[in-house]
Amino acid sequence: MLNIFTLANGRLFQEEIESLEELSKFQPIWVDLESPTLEEKRWVKQYYGLSIPDDAMDEDIEESARFYAEDNGDLHIRSDFLIADDDEPRTVRAAFILNLVNDDLKSKGVLFSIHDEDVPVFRLLRMRARRAPGLIEDAKEVLLKLFDADAEYSADTLEGIYDELEKVSKKVLSGNVTDAIAGEALGAIARHEDLSGRIRRNVMDTRRAVSFMMRSKMLNAEQFDQARQILRDIDSLDSHTAFLFDKINFLMDATVGFININQNKTIKIFSVASVALLPPTLIASVYGMNFEFMPELRQTWGYPYALGLMIASAVVPMWYFHRRGWLR
Repeated sequence: MLNIFTLANGRLFQEEIESLEELSKFQPIWVDLESPTLEEKRWVKQYYGLSIPDDAMDEDIEESARFYAEDNGDLHIRSDFLIADDDEPRTVRAAFILNLVNDDLKSKGVLFSIHDEDVPVFRLLRMRARRAPGLIEDAKEVLLKLFDADAEYSADTLEGIYDELEKVSKKVLSGNVTDAIAGEALGAIARHEDLSGRIRRNVMDTRRAVSFMMRSKMLNAEQFDQARQILRDIDSLDSHTAFLFDKINFLMDATVGFININQNKTIKIFSVASVALLPPTLIASVYGMNFEFMPELRQTWGYPYALGLMIASAVVPMWYFHRRGWLR
């Protein structure tokens, strides 16, 4: 899918392009390629003179090749954006190319973005730019606002994680934690820990991208201040994620502790039962001996006497254990 965004009256307007002829009718500041076909890449190269690298969205690209400037002045930024899906949270690699100096190409002043799937941050920026006049002024502002929206999206996701952890906390700390409840809690905690880790990695990547924009001296004074504000917001997110990891570790330890307590209760019951059955076993062993001179051996009351003695020897310890509260 190839979408272009033009700036008119301070608002961002979107057009979906389906041919090279349509592409030549507009003067966009942002060209967005979502899972682009070879034909769409050819249109971009033919009209703007821009070649999209084959490894633009590669996940294993080396770190040193994610933020760089080419000899022709094109700036390349490859950054990850979070998708906080309930079933499958993940990050999506997006590649940005921006020409600010080469006047010979029609790509000057146009931001090109390439990604494999739609990203919530991109939708959020498009919605805001349509409703808020003056939010976007140029291509650099588009890129900066994307990173700003990414930090905000991460912050909202962290708040959602905290709310979910509060629900887990109420279950775990209620005092009546069964194995089923503990299993559900462990599953929820593991999911939130994974998502928190993805958010921390995502904001770290956003920090690096914004820092690269500041170092490249591509921003004006106002945009530079916006970039510094984004970095301050990211610093606050670092503190928040650290707090959430502490809470996750506490809930994990508490849940595992309750599982151990439940297991100890089961083991304790078996231990008490085996101790209570030792006296009857001893009595049965004594009367199972085959000595000739045993007084009770020829008595008519010998057998019920032995049975009664075994029952009494089992009941008395159980009564004692119950009185001491060892069976709870």
